[in-house]
Amino acid sequence: MPISERVTRLGQGVFARNDRRKIAYGEGLLNPELPAGRPPLLDLSLGSTDLAPPPVALEAMASALQQPSSASYCLHGATLPFREAVAAWAQRRFGVTVDPEREVLLLVGSQEGTAHLPLAVLNPGEPALLLDPYYPSHRGGLHLASACTELLPLRADQGWRPPFEAISPVAWDQLRLMVLGFPHNPTATVGEQAWLDQAVARAQRHGFVLAHDNPYVDLALEGEAPALLRNPHWRSCGIEFFSFSKSWCLGGFRLAFAIGAEPLITALRQLKGVVDFNQSLALQAGAIAALEQAPEWPAQLRKVYRLRRDRMASALEAQGWALQRPSMALYLWLGLPEVARARGLDSESFCAALLEATGVALTPGNGFGPSGEGWMRLALVHPVEELEAGAERIGEWLRSLNGPLSPSH
Repeated sequence: MPISERVTRLGQGVFARNDRRKIAYGEGLLNPELPAGRPPLLDLSLGSTDLAPPPVALEAMASALQQPSSASYCLHGATLPFREAVAAWAQRRFGVTVDPEREVLLLVGSQEGTAHLPLAVLNPGEPALLLDPYYPSHRGGLHLASACTELLPLRADQGWRPPFEAISPVAWDQLRLMVLGFPHNPTATVGEQAWLDQAVARAQRHGFVLAHDNPYVDLALEGEAPALLRNPHWRSCGIEFFSFSKSWCLGGFRLAFAIGAEPLITALRQLKGVVDFNQSLALQAGAIAALEQAPEWPAQLRKVYRLRRDRMASALEAQGWALQRPSMALYLWLGLPEVARARGLDSESFCAALLEATGVALTPGNGFGPSGEGWMRLALVHPVEELEAGAERIGEWLRSLNGPLSPSH
């Protein structure tokens, strides 16, 4: 069977690799030849929260499902009530007046929007700049668009600040797209508005598109999250992506939206017009209810995540795993322990061995780009007691690394 070169270049994403390992571990639990008492899977590899969505959102969905229109295809025109609710939210949240007809677009999850945007704004071979570490869909979208991807490495000793000064004036002039995302996944760094403002100034000066992925805008535990919409010049160059997955715990419903300059929204809308329809009107009803009737929901989540962050960080530190506490909810970004480095383990082999030995699944940092090597992402998506029990499993295994590893590792 012929397979395209672009799919071959995409390779196997980190979440797919992890999924295969988790499936294998789960099948192993059913194998009667394995030792009795093997621990259950504790999946800390995905930012898929265990916390509930707002009841008003689910109730609105359930009520709308009774309407025949909820089972119909939904074209762009029918999304106007949703887009108007988004525009009202933007006014309340950022003090920005947004045109719901020309500057707002419903998305099938923000990943869909960030992955499709390069197809809408880039020609094959044109250069795009990406943070490293990056979220996988950002790199994937550039590959699908046959873009020339340039990476901007972020460093822990610089607080994960984008070193814009490292890019030459000639490279800035050639650039056609830059993709940012603060609060940052995977490093769990909130970031600063000044960083985004610098990016806007560069985009205006050099004439490229600035895309800002902002699904964690409501989950800053320290400081205020940056936003493209906070910059008065966002219409001159930019588009920003928001999601219901994190702030309102609706990840599985794939609800998100973009707000941006009219030409960018129009281009992305045109692309989506030949790729997909929109979500059911029932799902949109739930999203509208979340925006209008549950604005306090993210604040409740922050309290839970702050407790989980502090308790899990303390539990891992007690097991000998040094770390820095993040300023953003949902994740810990963990450096590879010295005992693992001494045994020649990289982030991928460490996570594979940890899962096999303990049943705890983390995401290897190399799946987020070259600068993610030597790191792991841990998602705080289970109750505190389960997280602390997982830390004990991890600590026991780390101590065992002082002995011989099994031949498979």
